[in-house]
Amino acid sequence: MRAMFGTIAPRYDFITRVFSYGMDGRWKQTGVERARLPQQPLVLDLASGTGDFCALVHRHRPGAKTIAVDLTEKMLQLARRRGIPDVICADATRLPFPNGFFDCVFIGYGLRNFPNLAAALREIKRVTRSGGLLVSLDFFLPANRLLRHLYLAYLYAQGAFWGALLHGHPRIYTYIPDSLRSFISIDDFSSLLRRNGYSTVETRSFILGGIGLHWAEKTESQS
Repeated sequence: MRAMFGTIAPRYDFITRVFSYGMDGRWKQTGVERARLPQQPLVLDLASGTGDFCALVHRHRPGAKTIAVDLTEKMLQLARRRGIPDVICADATRLPFPNGFFDCVFIGYGLRNFPNLAAALREIKRVTRSGGLLVSLDFFLPANRLLRHLYLAYLYAQGAFWGALLHGHPRIYTYIPDSLRSFISIDDFSSLLRRNGYSTVETRSFILGGIGLHWAEKTESQS
């Protein structure tokens, strides 16, 4: 996973925009704007890529403190170049932070790529304060089976085209539909969050359920 993302890092932001019809920035902005953050929040941008959520949080809350965490050093190098000062290379299932450290954890397109989603959610919950937030934007499987097959075919065709054009390797961007085939729907993920100690789960869906935003509050009594 680290090697693959290291290869695509210089083109990552471009591909993200292409696959979202240019709407990725708007979706992330909505994720930040609707998050109930304190005035000077401490925020984790997990699976940060080049630090989009860090940049948006600083714009929305100038007094915020953000930390970008990613498994890929090349992504973090790009985040530093755009002015994100605090970056850490770490695994989502072994985060180097104490319990209840963050007011909010943002994740952009990272959920599908965690080898153990349940373990990652436990670790995210651990480092989030009681009453804190998890905000996630990701690809999901549409609930309708026909739409699901059409969506996967579209993502596969897009990935093969851009992989061949940009890298001479058609399979390089088909990791998106490949990772999505064994993933879940927006509603299934909402249920998973509730079972894992989150309450007040809110969602927004895009592209007929193929993209989802979640805002989930950690239950006050959870540790």
